[in-house]
Amino acid sequence: MLLTTLSGNDEVHHYKKSVVIIFGGRRRVLSTAPHNGGYREDLRCVFNHDGKIPGKSPCYMKAPTYAEHMAITAEEIGLDRNTACGISTAADMENLIIKSESYDDITVTALATGGIDVNGGRAGDPATWHEEKEKAKELAKLGTINILLHFNVDLSEGAIARALVTCTEAKSAAIQELQLPSRYSRGLATGSGTDSTIIVANAESGYRYTNTGKHSKLGEIIGRAVKTAVKEALGKQSNSTPQRQHNVIRRMERFGLFEDPLWERFDRENPGLLSRAAFADRYWHVTNNDMYVTYTSLYAHLLDQVDWRLISCREALTAGSELLKLMGAPSTVRTDIENQEECITEMVELFTHGLLLKFIPPRSAEED
Repeated sequence: MLLTTLSGNDEVHHYKKSVVIIFGGRRRVLSTAPHNGGYREDLRCVFNHDGKIPGKSPCYMKAPTYAEHMAITAEEIGLDRNTACGISTAADMENLIIKSESYDDITVTALATGGIDVNGGRAGDPATWHEEKEKAKELAKLGTINILLHFNVDLSEGAIARALVTCTEAKSAAIQELQLPSRYSRGLATGSGTDSTIIVANAESGYRYTNTGKHSKLGEIIGRAVKTAVKEALGKQSNSTPQRQHNVIRRMERFGLFEDPLWERFDRENPGLLSRAAFADRYWHVTNNDMYVTYTSLYAHLLDQVDWRLISCREALTAGSELLKLMGAPSTVRTDIENQEECITEMVELFTHGLLLKFIPPRSAEED
């Protein structure tokens, strides 16, 4: 199915679990693709492919290496492996978001799919795979935020590389604004561990730009297009929306707070007080309470600032105590903690204890 036609008569098609851009002329391409990746001027098309196999594992490898796997995938969707490059994802192509931004003669279009609930990560998080030592274990890594970024104008080689930087910053800004967690640390995610990007510039355009940084209007519209597309793609694929994030546990899960462990602790400390079903009902009301979400957001940011060494443990503990009081939870201020890890552990424990008290049903008038 033809989704749209971009400038330069570049056609965007959706078929065989793929979104394919067929070039209408000569293009400059910079990509993170495993096959025909890097900077190229000899490609005729690019694609984003949903690599899931129904009823099987997330991806069935068609070759010993990921690069060859993607070359075979290109052929399976009717493309010439020598003039195509593609990226793979576990997102559904039906959830593709296309967003364009323009300024004067320039139009930038971001085509994004995304979802990082499973493998969201923060730059610098611990990793386990080392290519040199584990080549035989190489697996197809399904990029979970994939972006095809299309320009109606030409870009210098330096500008197309800088566009990749601006695009990546915009993607990270979108994730930050949604407060999405890393699954490998207690930090906010900056992307997934498998994101991929393809940038396409029109080498036949009469306009050639040399700056795609944030101070340029071109950089500005790159940021706007990518941020909007990524946010909407994350919302469409995995319901990562501001509404879903407006929840106490969604703000604190990266510090180890989840429903089932909270229930187990509550039942252990208050045996027989609530059934599991009654706890679930209380859980919904407590964790979606507007003011609790607001105070929790501030509390989580205190923990981040301790992690980033922007405030001291004493400052965080004191301010955290005040926030817990505003939530109606008891808090004992300890100002003798100087170790960063001990401080964060103590603050998370104080918050958890205060939150669990909110699950105790208020006493009835008869009991009073």
